[in-house]
Amino acid sequence: MRLDGPESQNVEDRRGQGGGFGGGFGGGGGMGRGGGIAVGGIGGVVLLVVCLLFGVDPSVILGGGDGAPPPQPAPQERRFDPGSFGGGAPRQAESRPQAQPQPQNGSASSEDGGRRFIAQVLGETEQVWNDQFQRLGRRYEEPVLVLFSGATRSGCGAAQAQTGPFYCPEDRKVYIDLEFMARLQRQLGAQGDFASAYIVAHEVGHHVQNLLGVLPQVQQAQARADGPERNQLQVRVELQADCFAGVWANQANRARHILEQGDIEEGLNAAAAVGDDRVTGGRISPESFTHGSSRQRATWFRRGLDSGDIRQCDTFNG
Repeated sequence: MRLDGPESQNVEDRRGQGGGFGGGFGGGGGMGRGGGIAVGGIGGVVLLVVCLLFGVDPSVILGGGDGAPPPQPAPQERRFDPGSFGGGAPRQAESRPQAQPQPQNGSASSEDGGRRFIAQVLGETEQVWNDQFQRLGRRYEEPVLVLFSGATRSGCGAAQAQTGPFYCPEDRKVYIDLEFMARLQRQLGAQGDFASAYIVAHEVGHHVQNLLGVLPQVQQAQARADGPERNQLQVRVELQADCFAGVWANQANRARHILEQGDIEEGLNAAAAVGDDRVTGGRISPESFTHGSSRQRATWFRRGLDSGDIRQCDTFNG
């Protein structure tokens, strides 16, 4: 990738601050199995953590609970009218040295390089989505991205690195542990700087969904749905975030030529690597999917990438 733009100022670096929670997040109201949601009582506020991309059991966040799976939650909203956006296929920039996506060891310089890369990618998403929301006649509220190591607190409860990158709608923040993300990418075979950028863009895509009202609407629909239907709603949310990540890449490349040879393949490979069937070792059980198959994820990312048009990302009716 070619990242020449400014770093985002919306990065909150909590690395090295420790993550002891004193046991305060292990009981009732915590994040339950399989859903990535913390429920605050009937009729109360539902605290959503979209444990994105990797389908990791959310119970590892808390290390507590009674082990009984609550109803499978889903992120959020059904319909939206995004308005008019321009399309166009992305253009390839000439080959340049790749940016350094994340630390490969514990040195301060590598950690600084990882932080800088994340901040630059976040800055690119801010430029694109500020422009897209302006076309809607709306103001884009930029999310904060929290870098943490090991464990931290979020507006949705306690989080551990094993959760994988996630977005919390309650505090409108993206949470990423760089070291764990790098290790998980290696395990899943999702290599390259653009694969890392895709993860950030996917999480920011959930923030866009939240601002558009998609997440709250899906949450309401899930409250009325049975287990398989709840799962399918969550799959549609995840696929739409993949499509939004593709829209971002298209728009950023058209404006600033961020893509280099091989980047598109890295993004498609990353999207496919985190499909439910790939994460579960090839087992096919669509009714239990919560993130979509490898093929679905790559297809919707490609749709956003090819079109650059948010209107092409209606996974609820497409």
